[in-house]
Amino acid sequence: MRMEVTDEALARAAAGGDAVAYSTLLSRHYDRVFGLAFRLTGRRADAEDLTQDICAALPAKVAAFRADARFSTWLYRVVVNAAHDRRRRLATYARATEGWGEVELARRAEAEEAAEALDWLQRAMATLPDNLRDTLAVLLDDGMTHGAAAEVLGVSEGTVSWRMSEIKKRLKSLKDEEQ
Repeated sequence: MRMEVTDEALARAAAGGDAVAYSTLLSRHYDRVFGLAFRLTGRRADAEDLTQDICAALPAKVAAFRADARFSTWLYRVVVNAAHDRRRRLATYARATEGWGEVELARRAEAEEAAEALDWLQRAMATLPDNLRDTLAVLLDDGMTHGAAAEVLGVSEGTVSWRMSEIKKRLKSLKDEEQ
């Protein structure tokens, strides 16, 4: 007749670094740990993650087992604490990320509006005569003044100003026709 080693004896051996004892403890209790984790989390994937985290941390935690209670009772307490810690981390993460979804949606909407406006401007520029299109293209460069544009285009500053006035009229008319 073979005598089975108690969980408490295996826990003491595992705390001393005995890998076989640790493996035996896991074999005996894995299904119970997973079952409790599942009941605490309510989702299979979360229970699997929690169980994996517990199994990874257990070699360090087993050293804290004092045998005041049965090993299974102590292990259940470890599972419950791990589930509570996980819930707290998720709640903290949720609070920290709250609002970022709205920020991202607003950023995307703004980028889409800007892209649509740029597409419209490019289509509208294609309808302009070459001299007006060139003037607008040069002036769309940040920091380009009418005087600097006049030098680039080889015309007077007054001509650039008149062209911009004409461009604005034509673009407004084009926009009004589209609406």
